Amino acid sequence: MPIDKRDDGQLDRAFTALGDPVRRAMVARLSRGEATVNELAEPFPITKQAVSRHIQVLEAAGLITRSRDGQRRPCRLDPAALEALTSWIDTYRLATEAQYRRLDDVLDTLKEQQR
Repeated sequence: MPIDKRDDGQLDRAFTALGDPVRRAMVARLSRGEATVNELAEPFPITKQAVSRHIQVLEAAGLITRSRDGQRRPCRLDPAALEALTSWIDTYRLATEAQYRRLDDVLDTLKEQQR
């Protein structure tokens, strides 16, 4: 089932956010558990300001959340947001697979007729 029209903006923001390799790497890192900005910045040769901007984009897209733990501000993936993306993709994947199954059936029928 296609995503609701009112969710299109959120979907656009999420896919746009994931279009950047640094942000995809951050999401991959967060899939292993929460991390601070400094921990997310470690593997990248970019400024902390650039890392913060990437985090803001991921947060605005609804893919991550940040909380306060004393002086720490850990980032976490939002599993519901990832599930929504997966669900949207699966809708079209399943429809496409059904079309290929129907095509396979037609081809099998044609092969049988040629025998």
